[in-house]
Amino acid sequence: MRHNIKAHVYRGEKYYVAECAEISVITQGKTLDETIANLREAVYLHLDGEDLAEYDLVENPTILVIMELEMAASVA
Repeated sequence: MRHNIKAHVYRGEKYYVAECAEISVITQGKTLDETIANLREAVYLHLDGEDLAEYDLVENPTILVIMELEMAASVA
């Protein structure tokens, strides 16, 4: 059983996007803080009342966030 739900966060065209491919959850936000808050809520709502064993998850799993960053043009 997995203890973590992996989320990939990246910059979309207008907003930040967070995806959890393992459980089919996707959300967005104007800021990183808003995106993470929306991600928590979306994961909670998606799993609320579900049998976590069907997702191969332990009770009260954590969200592991992997963030994609663009390299600045001039890094010194």
